[in-house]
Amino acid sequence: LFWRVMACGRRSGGSKRQVILFILCVCVCQSGAETLRYSLAEEMERDSFVANIAKDLGVAPSQLAARKARVVSEGNEQLFRLNQNTGVLTAKESLDREEICPQSHTCTLFFKIFFENPLQLIRGEVEVRDVNDNSPVFPEKEMVLEIPETTSPGSRFPLESAQDKDVGSNGLQNYSLGSNSHFSLALGTGKGGAKYAELVLERQLDREEQRELNLLLTATDGGSPPRSGTAQVRIVVLDANDNIPVFGREVYEVRLAENSPPEQLVVRVAAADPDEGSYGKVRYAFTQTSERSRQLFELNPATGEIRVAGNLDFEEAKNHEMVVKATDGGGLSAHCKVQVEVLDVNDNAPEIALTSLTASIPEDAPPRTVVALFSVRDRDSGDNGKTECAIDGDLPFSLTPTFDNYYELRTNAALDRERMAEYNITITAMDWGTTRLSSRESIFVQISDVNDNPPEFTQEIYTMSVAENNSPMLRIGSVNATDADAGKNARVNYALVRQEGKEQPDVSVNSENGDVYILRPLDYEQVRAFEVAVRAADGGSPPLSAQAVLRVVVRDENDNAPVVLPPPADSSAAAGELVPRWAPAGYLVAKVVAVDADAGQNAWLSYELAKATEPALFRVGLHSGEVRTARAVAERDAPRQRLVVVVRDRGQPPRSATATLGIALVDGFSDAHLRVSEEAPAAQPDGPLTLYLIACLACVSALFLATAVAAVVVKVRRARRSEAETLPTFPKAATESDAGSLPRSYVYDVCFAAGTVNSEFRFLRPLFPCFPAGLPPGPGQQRSSVCSQEAANHGEEGD
Repeated sequence: LFWRVMACGRRSGGSKRQVILFILCVCVCQSGAETLRYSLAEEMERDSFVANIAKDLGVAPSQLAARKARVVSEGNEQLFRLNQNTGVLTAKESLDREEICPQSHTCTLFFKIFFENPLQLIRGEVEVRDVNDNSPVFPEKEMVLEIPETTSPGSRFPLESAQDKDVGSNGLQNYSLGSNSHFSLALGTGKGGAKYAELVLERQLDREEQRELNLLLTATDGGSPPRSGTAQVRIVVLDANDNIPVFGREVYEVRLAENSPPEQLVVRVAAADPDEGSYGKVRYAFTQTSERSRQLFELNPATGEIRVAGNLDFEEAKNHEMVVKATDGGGLSAHCKVQVEVLDVNDNAPEIALTSLTASIPEDAPPRTVVALFSVRDRDSGDNGKTECAIDGDLPFSLTPTFDNYYELRTNAALDRERMAEYNITITAMDWGTTRLSSRESIFVQISDVNDNPPEFTQEIYTMSVAENNSPMLRIGSVNATDADAGKNARVNYALVRQEGKEQPDVSVNSENGDVYILRPLDYEQVRAFEVAVRAADGGSPPLSAQAVLRVVVRDENDNAPVVLPPPADSSAAAGELVPRWAPAGYLVAKVVAVDADAGQNAWLSYELAKATEPALFRVGLHSGEVRTARAVAERDAPRQRLVVVVRDRGQPPRSATATLGIALVDGFSDAHLRVSEEAPAAQPDGPLTLYLIACLACVSALFLATAVAAVVVKVRRARRSEAETLPTFPKAATESDAGSLPRSYVYDVCFAAGTVNSEFRFLRPLFPCFPAGLPPGPGQQRSSVCSQEAANHGEEGD
């Protein structure tokens, strides 16, 4: 047909192209709206084959799994299963038509097939075919009819109808009556198509001839093979009663709301009997009425009032038909019909059925992401069955109607797990009834984490302190970084940032908890503080990181004892310190100089005289270390004095060192030479050669000593003019003289500043007494030589 239309279009020109496009659009729309229709016999086994959906739709079975095809039945119970691998639709359970569709001649089950990527819906229906699995059943096994003997032939007597749950040809088709001489059976069809039977009196009854008749009534359906049910009809012949009850109407029609309460009056039927006595007393009863109608309505046998006995449901049955029999005391009866129309009221709240749900979505999901698919159904009719949906609260989600009362739950804004990790979405469905009914459904959606937050340190700079001489692997503190993400994205690992060209620091950071450890003992005198960079990286992919500065400050400990600085090793101190006997009080004898490598109060030094030959003759400056005479030297003082000076710092516990000085009280240089000569053993004169050798040696020594003194003086004066404040390199150990004291060749003046090991020092001139030729002066005599004046000036500078 398509190609014929195309050929016609070519012959007729471009004017017919619009007609062809219209026909194509109509074909596409008809294919999109096509409904799959199948049939299945009831009582089939579980997982019975219904249809091959893939074949009928022309879709490869692999596409069913790729597009997540699934079947959804209408209602709360899922009756079918779709195999995504084969495309075969099967029944999940054995289907019972009488249970699924009671009181219905046709039983059609509706389902929908959903495809994703893209979203597509295919409607389908399965007709459950009836099989003859139920036999006709009479409400009572025995029916009793009381017929007066005066009843004329041709009278009809309704019989209780048999009930057959099957429909169509498998339902009730025929009645038959056992052979007898008085009655025949007449068949009829009711308003709803139900067949009923009536007894027809063929021959006059005679109570005197026969009081009762027993007939066998058989109901047969149209199945193959047919099924049947029987009941006994017992006919009691009554005495003459010439008037039967008469109803005011043959049919009573009533409209009743489905929410009518129990005991509400439906209708009152009335039949009149002109007879008197018991023949005129009428009683009422249901006949030819279904069991369900008998449960919903009750009939007062004396008054004929029909009242509500159960809960009416418009959705279950819209109409009820009952037959009321009125019987007088003589056994005569009449019949009327009561037809009740049930009116719908808004008594069913909407039902929300969740079809698809994504329980967890990432926080970086774009807006309009589909979270759930659900349908809303209201069993009421008209406006009572129309519904609308809304989301409770101000949430970043919205509802989008799709088709057939289906809604999509979508995101409408960006999500942030750190602000809200999960959402409890409450969907409210409300109908349009006068009294609006609603139902709620809660959907729990969890927001999965994305690594979008780097770790954050609690401080930009961490300052930690450690005492020097610490033990290895000593924990001194910890750094801490937090990550607002969750799971492995929030798992923080710590590491030191390696810097090129620098040595590996003496610190380590635990990668898991951030504890900071000192790897080896530190020395304050070598390093006082150092800084390293610490990186905190999370476990995301890719990982995010942050850095902080770790500053380690080394605290000083009193681990260094004072060191007494000796003079140069090439100086001569065999004779010790020389003090003239004319020295007054406060005369500078020597200066003890010591240094301490520690800092702060650990390097604050004090000097004290620990031991002396004459304790009252000398004193030591507490902070300067200068040894001076405490009084003037007296003639009674021993010529040789020995002093022990203790140098002590202020650390806890304090450390100390000692220096021993040997002092000789002399009147001049000659005394010293005499003393040496006296201590040396007497030597035999060797003649003129020995004298010449001694004279040469003395000249060379004097020349060398004068050159050394001149060099030292020039160096000291240059050092005083220099602005540099660097420390000299001191010898590692002090060299003592034979007398146990410092040599008198050099005296040091060392000044220490609190809290530092950088000190100033200066060399003083050697204390060589200079006297004029001849004997040393006596006590109280004045010297006026240039050399003694320089010594005096030098002493003042030392003070």
